[in-house]
Amino acid sequence: MTARRIAKDQPETFAWTKESRAEVNWWLKKYPGDRRRSAVIPMLWIAQKQEGWVTEPAMRAIGAELDMAHIRVMEVASFYTMFNLAPAGEHLIQVCGTTPCMIRGSQELNAVCERKIGPKGELSADGKFSWMEVECLGACANAPMVQVSTRTSDHYFEDLTPESLEKLLDDLAAGREVTPGPQNGRQTSAPAGEPKTLTDKKLYDGSLAKPVTLPNTAPKENA
Repeated sequence: MTARRIAKDQPETFAWTKESRAEVNWWLKKYPGDRRRSAVIPMLWIAQKQEGWVTEPAMRAIGAELDMAHIRVMEVASFYTMFNLAPAGEHLIQVCGTTPCMIRGSQELNAVCERKIGPKGELSADGKFSWMEVECLGACANAPMVQVSTRTSDHYFEDLTPESLEKLLDDLAAGREVTPGPQNGRQTSAPAGEPKTLTDKKLYDGSLAKPVTLPNTAPKENA
């Protein structure tokens, strides 16, 4: 993994909103006083959802509250790629590039993002979008897919083609409602076409199973 550095241009200050402060307090109550530093990751996440990215003043504020050296908070934020160390767009497009998605066309999705948004990791001209390539997001059965993150949500859009991704980006840019999940009409991760169900009960009621005798085990006594 390449080195991750914080953005050169930083805001001067950071302060929790009332809503973020309530979330932080909830997390802090989960840990004993001598384990408060365990809240560093949730606090970084809350700061990112509030600001759109993790700023250097936010890291300093978190470190001060948790009695952690500023550099220790920065080490955590720079290690986990879910934390944005530079301003992200209103819609952050995360393209899965791991093997199943790559085989199914993630490189073509990258090309759409580059053409529609701009270079990887940079804000679009209108500030609404940025994009990045990420490791496995766990939706391999619905490859290729992207996660679209905003300050209030993180949604999967699956079974994409270059054309459907382009339409998704256009809809987001226009403020139109979009529907997360498979974009090819299938139900969740069901087989393409329509869900299949087992109609023969013998296929799932266990009646076809043969008795198995395990070594070094005695049969159960009749109750």
